Amino acid sequence: MEIGIKGYAETMVDKSNVASSVGSGLLDVFSTPCMIALMEKTCKESVAPYLEEGQGTVGIRLEVDHLAATPIGEKVWVDSELIAVDKRVLTFSVTAWSRKEKIGEGIHKRCIIFNDRFMEKMKAKYE
Repeated sequence: MEIGIKGYAETMVDKSNVASSVGSGLLDVFSTPCMIALMEKTCKESVAPYLEEGQGTVGIRLEVDHLAATPIGEKVWVDSELIAVDKRVLTFSVTAWSRKEKIGEGIHKRCIIFNDRFMEKMKAKYE
C-alpha cells in the first residue's frame, strides 16, 4: 500500500441523515455521525482495491472537527488521502465539503485485517 491513495464519496443531505433523525441533535442539519460515516466509507473504499483476497479494514481512530452546518437538499462530499502506512495501520487525511464551504476535517486511522480471523476472534470473546 502506497501513500497518496485518494478517495471520494458523496451523499445528499435528507431527513435520514440529519441530527434530528439520528439522535445527535435537534436540528435538521447534516449530522456529525453521518459525516463521520461518510469519511470512514471514503477511506475504506479508497484502499479496498489494494487489499489481498479476504482482507478488509476496520476503523480504529478518528479525530474530526465538524466545522459548519449543511441543510437538507444540499450535496456533501468527502475527499480522503492516505498519508501514512505503519505496518497494518493506515492513516488518512479527510475533508468534508458542501458547495458553500469546508464542513469538516480530520485524521482517520484504519487497520488492515483478515476478515475471517477478525470475526472468529471477536465471536470467541462473546461465547
